[in-house]
Amino acid sequence: MVRKPKKTTPPTFNIALVGQAGRLGYEALLFAASLRAKSPNFTGRVLVAEPQPGPMWPKDPRMTGDVREALETLGAEVVSFQNTHFGAHYPYGNKIEMLTALPKGEPFVFFDSDTLVLGDMTKVPFDFDYPSASLRREGTWPQIELYGPGYAEIWKSLYDMVGLDFETSLDMTEPDEYWKRYLYFNAGFFFGACPHTFGTRFLEYALAIRNTPPPPLVCQPLDPWLDQVALPLVIHSLGGGRNSAVHGLLDGSVTCHYRIFPLLYARESQNVIDTLEEVTAPNKIKKVLKGYDPIKRMVFQGRGAKVRALFDQNDMPRREQAIRNRIKSNGFWMR
Repeated sequence: MVRKPKKTTPPTFNIALVGQAGRLGYEALLFAASLRAKSPNFTGRVLVAEPQPGPMWPKDPRMTGDVREALETLGAEVVSFQNTHFGAHYPYGNKIEMLTALPKGEPFVFFDSDTLVLGDMTKVPFDFDYPSASLRREGTWPQIELYGPGYAEIWKSLYDMVGLDFETSLDMTEPDEYWKRYLYFNAGFFFGACPHTFGTRFLEYALAIRNTPPPPLVCQPLDPWLDQVALPLVIHSLGGGRNSAVHGLLDGSVTCHYRIFPLLYARESQNVIDTLEEVTAPNKIKKVLKGYDPIKRMVFQGRGAKVRALFDQNDMPRREQAIRNRIKSNGFWMR
């Protein structure tokens, strides 16, 4: 059963994403442009968290000046943070470490930078006392081995490790040992009442899993899955779960987590493509976005349309890998 928010009008909240040198900076700019175009009534702050140079980064991770200036022109604020536990060796850790750089005690929604806004963000019925995250995911983790521990044993060992009740996290409508029975999210978006509370717990759980994993995880890969292994534990510990009213709006009619531009053109709706091409059209944005080759080639030079023509939208391959393989075999894969 979907939990309904206590209030019909959501409070003012902040949107947070990561921006850094290269791909993420350009994607953050595209997110900000789509937010302003499609959700003009949003009055919260847009906080682009930027990692700072330090021993965790072999190169300067900060965005270029033109990207930063374009973000600020759109009303986004660049917020600096330091990496002390993650960095170049596990960049997904940025979304964990940046949270305590956000305003304490203010509701937040984190989005991966490779997200487009398609509709009015103020109409999404967030309940920040019931945190949740993206359900647009596949059963990517754990990877079950023959004669090894099953889903229940692996997940229960994690809940036991951090002192949480395992049974109340289960979706009892799904069969035993089927991956959807167990609380599992895509970390493409998540939200909560306080980024410091959320971030402190996220870091605590992620470090515990990385540094002292329970025995059933001995053969399980944690790169790149560490954030998505820790995230369900964080959300469950804060009283949240999968039954949020935001699902179907986020990763639906209001936002699209496209991930990679060739995949966007291959499988997303025409509305997503139209939004992408609309918000990249203004010259002030276009001249900056041309600095990122996949946007330059796919959007401005027409390769995206060629990718689109490779697929029948009414008969798409069921597995993402098959989509990727077709794009690559035709020479259009870019990231």
